[in-house]
Amino acid sequence: MRELEKEYLAKSIPKGLKNCEHKEVIDIYIPKESFHPVVRIRKNGDKFRVTKKVPVDDKGHFDEQTVKLTKEEFNALKDVDGRKVHKIRYIYSYKGYTAEIDVFQEPLKGLIIVEFEFPTFKEKDSFEMPDFCLADITSEEFTAGGFICGKSLEDLKKVLDKYGYKKLIL
Repeated sequence: MRELEKEYLAKSIPKGLKNCEHKEVIDIYIPKESFHPVVRIRKNGDKFRVTKKVPVDDKGHFDEQTVKLTKEEFNALKDVDGRKVHKIRYIYSYKGYTAEIDVFQEPLKGLIIVEFEFPTFKEKDSFEMPDFCLADITSEEFTAGGFICGKSLEDLKKVLDKYGYKKLIL
């Protein structure tokens, strides 16, 4: 499956976000030693999966393969020696599109990333960045789950400073 998405650093917290549907997301990337692991074990609310996501170009396009897991299978795998990331994902409506807004928890608390997925290249290419967003980071490696996992906000300071990002707390 190929994803058509745009990803942004948040500039501010969108109005009404606290009242939106949300769920806990826990990602575990393996192998831990890999520079950018592409295999992810995920708890996404009450859904559990293993996904392999590989970039196919430098325009933010990926090939993705996913296998569903039961809660018991996830629990058997969750203690694997991998790099972890914990966030609360909010579902936010914006001009006919749905944004997934990730509010990261410790040790990345203060980081908020906004992602939109599109059905066509035309819609993706014509989409204008919302005013609550700071910068388009779709092609930036530092936000990929395999890179961001296991890091702290301080670890990302240099790259976030490049955009003038200010820590946001929901």
